[in-house]
Amino acid sequence: MNYQAHITRDPAICGGEPVIKGTRVTLRTVLASLADGDDIRDILKDFPTLKQDDVRAVIAFAAASAEEDIPVPATPRHVA
Repeated sequence: MNYQAHITRDPAICGGEPVIKGTRVTLRTVLASLADGDDIRDILKDFPTLKQDDVRAVIAFAAASAEEDIPVPATPRHVA
């Protein structure tokens, strides 16, 4: 998913935190809701300006960020 189409960062909006375009809903807020066990329907109900693809974009952004930030250890080689 092209999450960049859904996410923006502007110093004049929410102190420069990444938000869903056209809203003041931060990615941190959506991720915290997911971490608390909310599903996409709950989030859309709580934030009616969001669309399902916006929430999926937040998840895609988090996945891409984790890939960049968390080093993956090399697979150990088995010596026979």
